[in-house]
Amino acid sequence: MLTQSPYILYSDGEGNIFEDTSLYVTGRTGWDAMPVPEDEWIELPEGGQLYELPGRRGIGIDVKTGEMRLCEKGWAVAAFIPPAHTGFYLAAYETAPDAPTLPLFCYTAAGWSDEKFYVPCIRIEQDIRQDCEGYDQAVVEQGVKKALEAYPHNRLVEHLANNCALTYQCPAARNYFLGRWECPIPSSPACNANCVGCISFQPEDETIVSTQDRLTFKPSAEEIVEYTVPHLESAPYPIVSFGQGCEGEPLLMWQTLREAIIEIRKHTSKGSININTNGSKPDAVRELCKVGLDSIRVSLNSVRKHIYEPYYCPNNYAFEDIIESLKVVNGFGGWTSINYFVFPGMTDSVEEYEALRKVIRETGLKMIQWRNFNIDPDWYLGKINVADTGEFLGVKQLLELIQEEFPDLKYGYFNPPIERIKGNFTMDFAHH
Repeated sequence: MLTQSPYILYSDGEGNIFEDTSLYVTGRTGWDAMPVPEDEWIELPEGGQLYELPGRRGIGIDVKTGEMRLCEKGWAVAAFIPPAHTGFYLAAYETAPDAPTLPLFCYTAAGWSDEKFYVPCIRIEQDIRQDCEGYDQAVVEQGVKKALEAYPHNRLVEHLANNCALTYQCPAARNYFLGRWECPIPSSPACNANCVGCISFQPEDETIVSTQDRLTFKPSAEEIVEYTVPHLESAPYPIVSFGQGCEGEPLLMWQTLREAIIEIRKHTSKGSININTNGSKPDAVRELCKVGLDSIRVSLNSVRKHIYEPYYCPNNYAFEDIIESLKVVNGFGGWTSINYFVFPGMTDSVEEYEALRKVIRETGLKMIQWRNFNIDPDWYLGKINVADTGEFLGVKQLLELIQEEFPDLKYGYFNPPIERIKGNFTMDFAHH
C-alpha cells in the first residue's frame, strides 16, 4: 500500500510521459479536484494504457505548500483501465477553451510512485475472460480462418471475423474465435436511442467520431442459429449474447431473436442465452423470456430519469420501461444485471445512491456490472446540462454501502455463465 500520494504525470506532446515530483496527483469527482486516499491506489493493471489529454493541464497538490496548482510542464495524463476494473476518480485537469473534445474512452486518474504507475481503482470481477494476456493473435487468426471455412455464407460470422475480431480486436469476438465463454450475436442495425456517447454512430456535425462502424444488415434467425449452437455445445462456460456495443438495439429485432431462441433450444439445452439491451420494450422482453431467454443486461448511465433521458435521448420509450423490463425477467426467474456507467461524482452522488437502492429493491436486481464510462467528462456533463453534481459518497464507499445493504447482489464486469448463475458465483477462473 502507498504511504503517500503518487506524483502527477504529464506528457510532452511527443508521446513521452514524465513525472513532476513537485506535485502530488489529484483525482476528479464531478467537477472538482481532490486528494485521493492512499488506500485507493493500485498498480496500473496489465492491459492498462496512459493517454495524453491535449489542451488540458493536470491539477496537482504542491509537495511543499499543500496548495493546489496546475502542472505547466506539459499536457495532463489519464489512464485507460482494462476490463474487469472500476475506477474511483477521473483525471483532474483544467481544460483550455480551444481544447479538442476527448474521444470515447475512460479517463481515470493516474500517478507515479516507486518506479511504477498507479491508478485509483478496484478489480471488481474475478473472471479472466477479457484479460489481455489471455489472447494470442495467431490463435485468434486460426480460429477466424476455421470459422470462415465452416460458415462460408454466414454474414454474422463474416462480420464478427473481419470487422470485430480482426479490425477492432474486440475481446468478445476474439473469445468466440478462440472457442470459449461468451459469444456475441450482433442483432440490429437500428436503434431507438440516440446516446450522446454512442460508440457506433455519431451525427455528422459532432466533433467526436464513433469508435466502431455499426452493423449494416438485419441477421436472419438461421444465421444466428448456425454458429451459436456449436458454440453452446462445445465452449467452456458458454453464453450467447444478443446485442453488442457496436450495433443498434436488439429488442427492435425481437421477432427474429424469438425465432432464433426457439430454434437454438431445439438443438441444445446447454449454456445460457443473454441479451444486452437498453431495456426499452418490456413486452418484447416478456416474449423472449417465454421461449427461454436466461438473462438480461440493461445499460444505463443513471437510475434517475432526469439524468438518463438527456443522455439516451430515447425514441418512443421512457425510463420506466427499463425498470419494467428488469421486473419482467425477474418474474420469470431469470438473471437481471445492469451495465452501470460509473462516473465519479455522479454515480456515487447521494441522490443517485438513494435512487439505486430503490431500483434494486423494486426490481429484485441480481447483479451490477460496474463499467467505466467511456466519455469526455466535461463534454458529458455539458450535454446533459449538469452544473452541480451535489453531495457525493466516493465510489469505493458506494460499492461498500450497497454490498452491505444487499449482500446477495453480485458485482462484476461480465455476464455470468449459467454455472455461476445457478450457484457457484465465485468459481475459480484461473484454470480454464
